[in-house]
Amino acid sequence: MTSGTMAETQPRSPPPSWSAIPLDLASLVLRLLPAYADRARFAAVCPQWRDVAQQFLRLHPPLPLLALPDGTFYSLPYAKPFRFPGFGFAGYQGVCGSWLVFPRDDECFLHDPFARATVRLPPLSRVRLRPPNAVQKWTKWEDGERSPDPYTTWMHIEDMEGKLRMSKIILCSPNLVAALVGVGRPCHLPICHPGGPSQILMCQPGASSWSVRAYDRCRLYEDMAFYQGKLYAIANDENLFVVNISQDQCTGDPQVSRVGQVIKGDPWQTVASEGDNAPGKKLYLVESRGKLLMVCRKIWVPELEDGDFSFGNEFEVFEADFEHSRWVKVTTVGDDQVLFLGRRCSRAVSVSQYGLPGDRIFFLDDDEVNRVKYGYDENTFCSAYNMRDGKVSSPHPMISWKRCDEMCLAAWLFPQD
Repeated sequence: MTSGTMAETQPRSPPPSWSAIPLDLASLVLRLLPAYADRARFAAVCPQWRDVAQQFLRLHPPLPLLALPDGTFYSLPYAKPFRFPGFGFAGYQGVCGSWLVFPRDDECFLHDPFARATVRLPPLSRVRLRPPNAVQKWTKWEDGERSPDPYTTWMHIEDMEGKLRMSKIILCSPNLVAALVGVGRPCHLPICHPGGPSQILMCQPGASSWSVRAYDRCRLYEDMAFYQGKLYAIANDENLFVVNISQDQCTGDPQVSRVGQVIKGDPWQTVASEGDNAPGKKLYLVESRGKLLMVCRKIWVPELEDGDFSFGNEFEVFEADFEHSRWVKVTTVGDDQVLFLGRRCSRAVSVSQYGLPGDRIFFLDDDEVNRVKYGYDENTFCSAYNMRDGKVSSPHPMISWKRCDEMCLAAWLFPQD
């Protein structure tokens, strides 16, 4: 047999496999991929890379997705829209980390489009009072009107005109869900607050009802956050409250045992009356680098000569000083940090590893709380506020959507939760 024949019959070596690439090299590739869409493509290469991607996700979360209520998503920094496979995810009413919130008349459920997991919650029509025999009280006036006595409680909210609305929901743990609930109004109305007084409700996933303290005072809550194992809520006067949680001795369900004030805020009013040039104010709670921050967003809405309105935004950031029960103003959120603010969900994300500029605040138009009716023929988009020079820019001008009733609930969705 000739040497040429032997070479022809010798079996060929298999082509190199992607899984043979050293995992430390794969990790270096991941560091260059800030977008969730790119991470998903990376994880789909082989099982080994999927394991690396899951481990890397816990240490280095990607940039959030921008979610629109029609089921469209954007994976920042890309401007190309996409949709998750499945039932489309259109019509969500809130966001909780990586969970989309779908309240219904007969049930409420959370769905994670990344893990394709679903958590079922009771409908807002099923709320258990504590104590169960609580009775609402009213003061009747000579003109036939009446007002809550001595203040608004959950029982009064249930009697108000309008549909119960969940403005915020937090999955604190696998056994604890907290929600801010009040009476909602259409998001295009010129209102001063998203839903008037609201109350804190508790339940555990799969439960048949929510729990509420019947005689607790309702407040104009702006936001809520789960920080270092405790639940905090902030009102429109910047007062910060801690919510103590216990278990029902009969059912084992979580319940609010006490709401106590831990920081006294600035009594400056949340919004000015329509027609003057004073700014409106919105408050957000965000955990960043182990600290609880209050972000104060001032919205200037001066009326122009042609009757239109020009919108401007300013931001101030304060750190919670629990030892001295006060808010301390800070001038930076960190060179490696970006705060993604949304009425439904806010997070701080480290971006230095991706070569992106930090010390910025990305924010969305909160149409539902603006006191001026928007023109629905205009587009809206996400904006970025630079903490160093106070300038507002449009980091992704190609990503925009029409302002309308159905699209006023755009939100950030965070894959790492």
